[in-house]
Amino acid sequence: MIHSQNSKDARQALTDRILAIKGAKDLSFAQITEGTGLSTTYVTAALLGQHPLPADAAAVVADKLELDADAAALLQTIPMRGSLEQGVPTDPTVYRFYEMLQVYGTTFKALVHEEFGDGIISAINFKVDIKKVEDPEGGSRAVITLDGKYLPYKPF
Repeated sequence: MIHSQNSKDARQALTDRILAIKGAKDLSFAQITEGTGLSTTYVTAALLGQHPLPADAAAVVADKLELDADAAALLQTIPMRGSLEQGVPTDPTVYRFYEMLQVYGTTFKALVHEEFGDGIISAINFKVDIKKVEDPEGGSRAVITLDGKYLPYKPF
C-alpha cells in the first residue's frame, strides 16, 4: 500500500541519519545509487526527502547504509515536498539557483509560451542531468539539463 507523509519531520530525521552514515562510510550519492536502476539525481532527491523510492531501490539503499526495515519503509512514503524554507535562500549554491530564476525565470516563461503556447513545464514528469565539463578557458563548468514534459492549459 502507498503511504504519504503529512509532516517533514520524520523524513528530515531520516535524511540527517542518511547524511551522517554517508559521511562516515565515505560514500558518494552515485555509489549509493548503484544497483537501484534509478538516476543519481532521483535517488539523491529521495534521500534528501523529496521523492519516494520504489521498494526494490529502497532495499538496495537500506542495505548499503545499514538502515533498518522501518527506515527502508519510510524511504518509500510519499513525502511532503519542498526543501527550501520561505524567503530567499542563504546557502550560496542554492541562492545561485534562486538568482538564476530571478534573472531568467521570466525569460524562460516567455520563451516556453512563445514556443509551446499557454502551459507549464512539468516538474512531475521531469528529468535532471548534471555534468561537470572542462572549460576551454580554464576551470570547470556545470551543465544542468532540465527536461520536463510540456502540459498545456485547456479551456473548460
